[in-house]
Amino acid sequence: MQAVIMAGGKGTRLRGVTGDALPKPMAPVAGRPILEWQIEALRQNGVTELVLVVGYLGEVIRRHFGDGRDFGVRISYFTEETPLGTAGALPLLRERLEEDFLLVFGDVIFEIDLERMLRFHREKRADATLFVHPNTHPFDSDLVLRGADGRVTGMYPKNEKRDFWYDNCVNAGFYVISRRLLAGLSGGEKADLERDVLLPAIRRGGAVYAYSSPEYIKDVGTPQRIEAAARELESGFVQARCLKRPQRCIFLDRDGTVSQYRGLVSREEELELEECAARAIRRINESGRLAVMVTNQPVVARGLCGIEDVERIHNKMKTLLGREGAYLDDVRFCPHHPDRGYPEENPAYKIPCACRKPGTGMLRACAEAYHIDLAQSWIIGDTTVDLQTGRNAGMRTALVKTGLGGGDKKYEAAADITARDLLQAVDMILEMG
Repeated sequence: MQAVIMAGGKGTRLRGVTGDALPKPMAPVAGRPILEWQIEALRQNGVTELVLVVGYLGEVIRRHFGDGRDFGVRISYFTEETPLGTAGALPLLRERLEEDFLLVFGDVIFEIDLERMLRFHREKRADATLFVHPNTHPFDSDLVLRGADGRVTGMYPKNEKRDFWYDNCVNAGFYVISRRLLAGLSGGEKADLERDVLLPAIRRGGAVYAYSSPEYIKDVGTPQRIEAAARELESGFVQARCLKRPQRCIFLDRDGTVSQYRGLVSREEELELEECAARAIRRINESGRLAVMVTNQPVVARGLCGIEDVERIHNKMKTLLGREGAYLDDVRFCPHHPDRGYPEENPAYKIPCACRKPGTGMLRACAEAYHIDLAQSWIIGDTTVDLQTGRNAGMRTALVKTGLGGGDKKYEAAADITARDLLQAVDMILEMG
């Protein structure tokens, strides 16, 4: 496998770290240059050949890495005499590139199971696959819009005003690119990958897809971000998030647990977060566990709203959480309901299914997608349905009293732990280790 690393950055914001002697990709993080971390992560995932696109102080990079032999890979270089942006060099490299190659920006630290991403790219027969993830600041990040199958339908740059509820789906600056995407592009001119390559491909119906993963990938383009990444590398947090390793997850019910119980919520105006929800989910994020919502939403089967309405409600929830620095790694919902007889019901969703809780379909789909060890995971909810779902999946269970009107002794006895609200439940789980 081959990777291209855009390593020509000057790193103005890192001048306090690099001074005038180092280009941005050579900024030290936990005692090693950013590029060393990147090359080692790629090598461990089977990447054997690298093309480093260098510019500012490129000779520093050449002296350090040479032909790559000492780092277990083969390295060649392409020097930009003038800065060509994030895509201007790619057409000039076309004949040196494999049919599918990785494209990495030189200011990110990552630990990714690349085989999963490559498998997704090939199954979709994609022209380009973007690594996307939720983060703690979607309000000032580049957002990716996608369809149900992961196909990218649009992008919103971070500097554009957003007067809508949005999915916390952020472009991470890590790609699998098919060489055919470069056909027709002229080389030697400054070009932006998103604006000049990906967006035109999306508009003409090209196969551009978003691969969503909770794995660690962070831009370390400021001194503060370098310090944070160094702490997370040294603590093992970065390595533990890689999907090659089993993950622990805290699954969350929605109504009465994360959001206030309002009955059958069919409009975005009806959803309001519990006061402690963002703090609780932020603690899960910081713990290294995954935070995944699994919720029954029979409003679709009842004909009260459509799938797109539920997704808009969830986008409101993600936007509100993001404003407080919290995120959900995934949201899964079951739109089905087996019982017929409602006058406005949608018969397409009035079916038995494996995903409706207390069935375990949503949990097992997430376990497969994210390598979750269900036996080491928890589910938090406000009803016996949530508790039974956890037991059916071999997990531990926590009951919150928020949606119970003060609690129900029968429910409490069925749970591994009980708590007054989501925040207390999360704290109890994390204290148990």
